[in-house]
Amino acid sequence: MIGVIADPAEREVVCEFFELFKTPWEFYRQDGHYDVVLCGGDRRLDTKAKLTVVYSGHKTQVDDEQKIPLGRLYSQPRILAYQGDRLPLYGETVTFVGKGACLLTIADSSECGVFRSDLDDRVLARIGYDLFGEIRLLLTAGQPAVNAAIPALELHIALLKDLITGTGISVVEIPAVPDGYQFIACLTHDVDHPSIRAHKWDHTVLGFLYRAVLGSCVEVLRGHMPIQDLLANWVAAVKLPFVFLGFSTDFWGEFGNQYLQLEAELPSTFFVIPFKDYPGRRADGPAPAFRASRYSAKDIADTLQKLITGGREVGLHGLDAWLDSGKGSEELEEIRRLTGFSEIGVRMHWLYFASQSPAVLEKAGAAYDSTVGYNETVGYRAGTTQVYRLFDTSQLLELPMHAMDTALFYLSYLGLSPRKVSVRLRQMADIAVQYGGCFTINWHDRSLAPERLWGGCYRDLIDDLRSRGAWFSTAGQAVSWFRKRRSATFEIASSGSGAVRVKLAVLHPDNLPGLKLRTHKAQKPSAFGTRRSEEYVDVAVEQIYNKSVPS
Repeated sequence: MIGVIADPAEREVVCEFFELFKTPWEFYRQDGHYDVVLCGGDRRLDTKAKLTVVYSGHKTQVDDEQKIPLGRLYSQPRILAYQGDRLPLYGETVTFVGKGACLLTIADSSECGVFRSDLDDRVLARIGYDLFGEIRLLLTAGQPAVNAAIPALELHIALLKDLITGTGISVVEIPAVPDGYQFIACLTHDVDHPSIRAHKWDHTVLGFLYRAVLGSCVEVLRGHMPIQDLLANWVAAVKLPFVFLGFSTDFWGEFGNQYLQLEAELPSTFFVIPFKDYPGRRADGPAPAFRASRYSAKDIADTLQKLITGGREVGLHGLDAWLDSGKGSEELEEIRRLTGFSEIGVRMHWLYFASQSPAVLEKAGAAYDSTVGYNETVGYRAGTTQVYRLFDTSQLLELPMHAMDTALFYLSYLGLSPRKVSVRLRQMADIAVQYGGCFTINWHDRSLAPERLWGGCYRDLIDDLRSRGAWFSTAGQAVSWFRKRRSATFEIASSGSGAVRVKLAVLHPDNLPGLKLRTHKAQKPSAFGTRRSEEYVDVAVEQIYNKSVPS
């Protein structure tokens, strides 16, 4: 059991951190018995715990009492080196001199970021940053694009586990991994342009012609496109007048059939725009006119029904829902009317989002949100692979988006070749295997058709995720699985045996994968400063209600 001492203003952050690091914990009580005490900030400590971990980015009372020699204080963001990984810190950082452990160092100077002090049969670990301040920033403002590739929040959890197990204490958790699988793969599609015929000769068609005719030549010269794709794009450009006249197939309009065929039995989620010819609003006024779509959800009602029959989920690609709960309610109701679904999730068009958006979306009635991600790159804006609760809400969960096709391919963003796109996506799948959670991909509706023709990379991605043992889910199913995990609570047996009892609030079958218990083995105290938390034993249990395991 971990006892947590924190500023009352950080209680919400503490609670969310321990929903992501799902292990037995409680706020510190004077009469409590704890293996580990975690202290955030400057507090006077009197604890008999085997391990006390103090996080702070500045000098504390503990430093004076234990005569901990401080090094430099950094007020700007820094990168720490953690067992071969890079861990970005965005708040203040303090370093230590003398007998510091080598688990954590400043990347560009090798100064120590963690200090160990042995107190008889107890250990004090002093960490030179504010853990809960870092978690709050990650789950609100998020990471800058330069650090997008780093799952920073998962590294904070891994570091804490390593500190505990390296002090000879085992760690029990419910990992973010469905029983029987390695991680969750969530295939999603933003539906922006489901018909080129609907555009006539607007900026979208002119952009298509430019990229199909001239842009394709550039891509061939760069080695990013095979000749056969160049020819396919030229043929599509020649056919365009016939598409407008109705004499040729609308090649963008086939997205539903194309994804049903390519994904086969795999579930996926399509986010659709509710109303046509309306760009929505920014915080300071109307959004740019070209944000408006040339279709409304009702225009593709037949396609949506075909997708639903094929086991797909339909969500809202919102316009004003991020800013106005009344407008959001109207947008959500339009998707409910067309689909028959009562629970509708949201991803905002152009990823519009602001600090007030979580509360606005919850008030509008959104089942979940999946907007947090990057337009210009791929990675972990919130620093995590997990679904988390958005602050200032009571129930609304965020399924972060990790990889978007346009960010990978477009020259104005990463501009990667198909081969490098596959490499980048495999690297992200590696992270999903390592930390669990969900790998959320956004492949747009027209990305299988001319002028993009990115279907080959998408097919390779699906094959790779299958081979790694992913559970494929809709966005809604992924969020529901995390709700199930969040419903689990721990109890420590009063007999003194140290047994941990797990209880679930949901006591009925839900057709979702089960949870499992993971015990990270305690290491010899000499292992402090080495990364060992990957040594664990899983108890795979289909129904873990009232299941007890030794602590």
